[in-house]
This record gives sequence, C-alpha cells and structure tokens, in this order.
Amino acid sequence: MQYTYKILLQKEPEGGFTVTVPSLPGCITYGEDVDEAIAMAKEAIALYLEEMQERGEEIRDNSETLEYSLQLQIA
Repeated sequence: MQYTYKILLQKEPEGGFTVTVPSLPGCITYGEDVDEAIAMAKEAIALYLEEMQERGEEIRDNSETLEYSLQLQIA
C-alpha cells in the first residue's frame, strides 16, 4: 500500500534538520542535511506505520489534504 505524508523540516541553529510528521504525533527524526533528513523521515514513518499495523490501528495519510502557506505581517 502507498501512503502520502507531509513532513516539516526545521533548520537547527547547530546544523542539520529536525523532521516532524504532523499527522503522526511523536514521529520526529533528524538529518545532517536535507537528503538525509528526508531519508530518515521515510524510515521513521515506515516504523511508525508498522507499529500501528501491529496494534490494529487505522492508518490514514495526507493524500486528501490540501496545504497552504500563509505569510502574515503584524504591525
């Protein structure tokens, strides 16, 4: 089965990127660069989903989610 997940990469002050998966609470990983962060995210998501399957939980993804970025300027 193929699943789609949105990931967020946050650049860290000390270097590298922390990756979170908003639709999978607690699914967080880290990579030294963007490519490694994405690879680590794929691995973390796979492990998370495997655990959900073992517990018989429903697996949902972001395939029907729309995403927007908003910029706000506050005076």
